[in-house]
Amino acid sequence: MTVFFDTSAFLAILNKDDANHQNAKRFWKELVYLENILITNNYVLVESLALIQRRLGMEPLRVFQEDVLPLINIEWIDKAVHEAGISALLTASRKKLSLVDCVSFEVMRNLGIRKVFAFDPHFEEQGFEVIS
Repeated sequence: MTVFFDTSAFLAILNKDDANHQNAKRFWKELVYLENILITNNYVLVESLALIQRRLGMEPLRVFQEDVLPLINIEWIDKAVHEAGISALLTASRKKLSLVDCVSFEVMRNLGIRKVFAFDPHFEEQGFEVIS
């Protein structure tokens, strides 16, 4: 199974105070154990690194970099996907929908990925299967 990872999942895995931490940690271990294909994109990566550093500190950032990221395939965003994400964002015209989300939707559609590990309702709104 191929699963796309959102920032919300990474934060829940690392943050012991997150309401979804126990579920996220259990599900993370299960995904890794079953050798699923785990994918994110570099926009999610940048967003995750910034939020982990700001909210949790440097030690969780090191854990993320050294223990989590080596198990994740990163899809690097090109100009066409970026522009499609911008177009979707402007068309949606919703303050709480981010460019990172819109680019992630585009990546998932382009790669034929239906399942996403996330705690963000926008993925379900876009027709993806949220697993967590």
